Amino acid sequence: MGPAYFVIAILGCADGGSACTPVATLPTRYTNAAECNAATVDALNENNAFDFPTLLARCRKGALPASAERSHQPPVLPADARRG
Repeated sequence: MGPAYFVIAILGCADGGSACTPVATLPTRYTNAAECNAATVDALNENNAFDFPTLLARCRKGALPASAERSHQPPVLPADARRG
């Protein structure tokens, strides 16, 4: 896996917080949990148009797939392809 980041997930809850369903994941990526947690109140205020009695904003850890990390590097050619 590649480097980690954090995103905010908006959860809709039917019973005050114990049985919640993810309803949105915001596109902004945060480099650490503290930055992400600090942004949850504003994120919830801006993303509250879901039909649930209770909405929660929670930070979740994500990671770039190894293929995405490699795509930013020049391709490595086999030794016999470089002889040309």
